[in-house]
Amino acid sequence: CGMALYTGDQFPEWKGNLFVGALAFRYVARVVLDGDRFVEEEKLLDKVGRVRAIEQGPDGNLYIATEGPGMMLRLRPANP
Repeated sequence: CGMALYTGDQFPEWKGNLFVGALAFRYVARVVLDGDRFVEEEKLLDKVGRVRAIEQGPDGNLYIATEGPGMMLRLRPANP
């Protein structure tokens, strides 16, 4: 439930990756693609809640909406 193709500049190493919400399993998956082929998957925000939506904002950050508990999360790079 919820999916976004990352095209922003905040996470240059993630450009072209898919971010997919796992409603039943309650995490966000970062899916690395090579063209139209699946290469690998990284589990992010494990047990964050039922992921309903994932969007890339105009600022290049990722925004994740969950239910149970209902939260709006912003995923952004850590400050160096």
